[in-house]
Amino acid sequence: MHTDPDILLGYQRAWINDRHPVKWWEKSRRIGASWAEALDAVLAASVTREGGGQSTYYLAYNKDMTEQFIKDCAWWARALNVVAGQIEDGLRLLGDPDRDVLVYRIRFDSGNEVVTLPSEARSLRSKQGRVVIDEAAFVDDLEEVLKASMALLMWGGQVRVISTHNGEENLFNERVQEIRAGKWDYALHRTTLDDALELGLYKAICRQTGREWSPEAEDAWRTDIVHRHGDNADEELFCIPKRSGGAWLPGALIEGCMAERAEDVPVLRWRPPASDFVDWPLTVAEEHVRQWLAAHLDPLLAALPKDRAHYVGGDFGRNGDLSVFWPLTERVDLTLATPFVMELRDAPFRTQEQILAHLVNGLPGCGGVSLDARGNGQALAEFARQTWGPSMVAEVMLSEGWYREHMPRVKARLEDRAIVLPRDADIKDDLRSLRMVRGVPKVPEGRSRGGSGQRHADSAVALALAQHAHATLGAVEPWEVETVERSMFVSHIN
Repeated sequence: MHTDPDILLGYQRAWINDRHPVKWWEKSRRIGASWAEALDAVLAASVTREGGGQSTYYLAYNKDMTEQFIKDCAWWARALNVVAGQIEDGLRLLGDPDRDVLVYRIRFDSGNEVVTLPSEARSLRSKQGRVVIDEAAFVDDLEEVLKASMALLMWGGQVRVISTHNGEENLFNERVQEIRAGKWDYALHRTTLDDALELGLYKAICRQTGREWSPEAEDAWRTDIVHRHGDNADEELFCIPKRSGGAWLPGALIEGCMAERAEDVPVLRWRPPASDFVDWPLTVAEEHVRQWLAAHLDPLLAALPKDRAHYVGGDFGRNGDLSVFWPLTERVDLTLATPFVMELRDAPFRTQEQILAHLVNGLPGCGGVSLDARGNGQALAEFARQTWGPSMVAEVMLSEGWYREHMPRVKARLEDRAIVLPRDADIKDDLRSLRMVRGVPKVPEGRSRGGSGQRHADSAVALALAQHAHATLGAVEPWEVETVERSMFVSHIN
């Protein structure tokens, strides 16, 4: 059964084509998400159960939503020429006149049906098929409704959770963050107003209302919509839940993953021995750094297990901010242990290359390196890529999207006690300084003072990058790196 491809926008087609058993959709208001889901419900109901069809149970928290959804289903059934009966309805009293929900039903000749129900866990008892929870963030007891919904998966059912946001601490947002962190094997879709506009939302509105489309008209329409939503625009239109304030990572959560003693996970801190160190002759400077590495780093590298994979994340800084190299060792039980952390303050570029090369080459089995490639950090990241190859080195352009995707993995590791951190006050402060900025856990704008000087959550970013290396560059078996001397590149170019 096919529909005119122009009638659906790209994000609607992506939602319908995703056949994952459990899907979540964080979205802007009024972009046609429920309308697309109504089509999917009709398609599923129009096929017999023997042919893979299913009934759909739609849960919403008010009667207007249920009425609109069942009308959309009826429209799709007529458009697709699907044989279905008339809409049947009856009143389900919830005790609140403003929230009484009419229970509607459309029966299909296939034997399946689409039914709208109140958003209560008991509504799903003894049901089998697909569950759609619309505007889930506004459901009174979402946890119980989800628990009842998941039971339908046992016999091949499906669960679809759709909503705009309703605050950071809402279960809907918490589950979205957990999905991003990999704690739940669910599909996650995200569509802001701008995403929808880019894929043709306003053009569709113009076709429906008879308006003439133009880029200027679309910009004016967007400006008006955002203005009308006022302070709620971020949450209602751009998938950014309202802030709850405070640190993103609780101190107790961080301390619970710290080593018992500070000496168990050393933090090595290097800074130039003199203010004119950058002007020292290269051979003299390199020899000074080599001696420091032999005394402080080499014993730690020698103690690393030879049969395990090791990963490195690096956040770059030159003046003011630190450069931090954070290695992680994957244990047999798949937890991650920090053997040590390296912090460099005011380190010249050439010194950072020397220290990074010594570190990575000294790891007995390196699985991958992820480095901050913003600004001046791009030079160090490019050096690493040229030295060890693109399959082993990720040059990461830290962005809001990257933080949204990968910072929740840090929190998930901490919550699961699946990582060991240094027992260090400055590193704890770095992790505690992370904040929700426009709905994304990331580094705040301001800088703080620590026991070792000015900091900007540098070690927190390095930790996230180390986990990124583990998640995206992990080799099945640890392997020794083969270093290509930089002089070879120079001689080849010359």
